[in-house]
Amino acid sequence: MVPSTEFSVILASSPLAVAVASFALAAGITTVIVPRIRALGLRYGFTDQPDPRKQHSTPMVRLGGVGMVLGFSFALAVTWVLGGFGLLAPDRDQLIWTTLAGSLCFFIIGLADDLFALSPWPRLAGQVAVAVVVWSQGVRIGAIDFPWLMEAGSPLVLPEPLSLMATVIWLVGITNAINWLDGLDGLAAGVAGIAAVGLVSVSFSLHQVAAGFLAAALAGCCFGFLRHNFNPARIFMGDGGSYFLGFTLAAISIVGPAKGLTTVSLLLPLLILSLPLADMSAVIMGRLREGRSPFYPDRRHLHHRLLRAGFSHRRTVLLIYVFTQWLAALAMVVANVELRFLWLALATAILVGTVVVLRRRQQVELEERRQLAAHPSDPAASETVAHPGGCAAPQSHE
Repeated sequence: MVPSTEFSVILASSPLAVAVASFALAAGITTVIVPRIRALGLRYGFTDQPDPRKQHSTPMVRLGGVGMVLGFSFALAVTWVLGGFGLLAPDRDQLIWTTLAGSLCFFIIGLADDLFALSPWPRLAGQVAVAVVVWSQGVRIGAIDFPWLMEAGSPLVLPEPLSLMATVIWLVGITNAINWLDGLDGLAAGVAGIAAVGLVSVSFSLHQVAAGFLAAALAGCCFGFLRHNFNPARIFMGDGGSYFLGFTLAAISIVGPAKGLTTVSLLLPLLILSLPLADMSAVIMGRLREGRSPFYPDRRHLHHRLLRAGFSHRRTVLLIYVFTQWLAALAMVVANVELRFLWLALATAILVGTVVVLRRRQQVELEERRQLAAHPSDPAASETVAHPGGCAAPQSHE
C-alpha cells in the first residue's frame, strides 16, 4: 500500500491522477449512498406522485440529487485533503470552493421545489441571486480574447455591468437547459456525464487544471447516479439534482482561464451542450409564439418528439447520448486535443452505427405490428409485439 505522504506527492505532481481519483471517489460514493437516500425518501414520503402528464405509475423518490451532491463534495474534499489541489495557485483553489458553494445553493433551490413545489418565478429569482453572488466572488466572464480581432495578450475586458449580465445569463441559462432535459430516466445524468467527460479532456488540453478537476468529479457522480437512474429508474434526481448539474457544468467552463476567457473556451461548452440548449431555446420560442409562459408545462421537448416518432424510452435516451458524445468529440477537435481526429472518427462511427441499428429494429417491430394486425389470433406475434426491444415502460418525469 502506498503511504499517504507518497500518495499526496503523486497527486500533487499529476493532474491526470487527481482527475482519475476525483472521478473514482465521486462515482463510488454516489453509487453507495443513493440507495440509502431512496430508502429514507420512501420511509418519510418524499416521493413524486403519478399524474396524467407523467408516465411513471408508482411513487418515485425525487431526492437522488442529494447523493450526487454528497458524492461530488466528498470527492473534492478528500482530493484536497490528500494534496490533490497542490497544483493550483491559491486563486484557482478558491474558485473551486466558490463553484462548490454555488452548486450547493442551486441544489438547495431545486430541493426546495422538490419538497414544496415552488412556482417558477421564485426559483428563477433565487438562481439569479446566487449567480450574482458567485460572480462577485470571481466566477465570472470578465474578459474575452478575440485573437483574430485584437493583438495577442490584449483580451476585451468587459465592463462590470456587462460582465455580470453575461455571467448570470450563462449560469442560469445552462442550469435550466439541463433541468428541462430531465424528462426521461437517465437522460439528464447521462448527458451531463458525457458532457463532463468532454470538458475534462478539453480543460486539460487548454491547461485549465481547476476546471478539469471539477469536471472529473462531476462526471463521476453522474455515472454513479446513472447506476440507479437508468430505465427503469429506481430514483429521480429531482430539480435539486438537475440544478446542481446544470450550474456546475456552466461554472466549470468559466473557472479555468487565469487571465480571461478565449472565444474557444466559451464556444466549447456551448458546442458540447448545444443539444439541451437548442432544445430549451426551441421550446421557449414555441411557448412564447402561442402566447404562453416560458415555463408552461407541455410535451414539445426533443425527447417527447422522439417518443412520439415511435422510439422506445431507452432508444430515445440512447440516441441523445450518442449525439452528445459526438458533439463532445467535435469539441475535442476544436480544442486540438491529442488524437482528436481518431476520437471524432470513433464517435461518428458510434453515432452512425447506433442510428442505423435502432432504425432497423424500429422497422422490424413495425412489420411485426402489421403482421399482428393481419393475424390477431397468433399468440407468438402478440408476445413479440407486447415487449418491443425488451425495454421497460417509459418513465417520463419532467
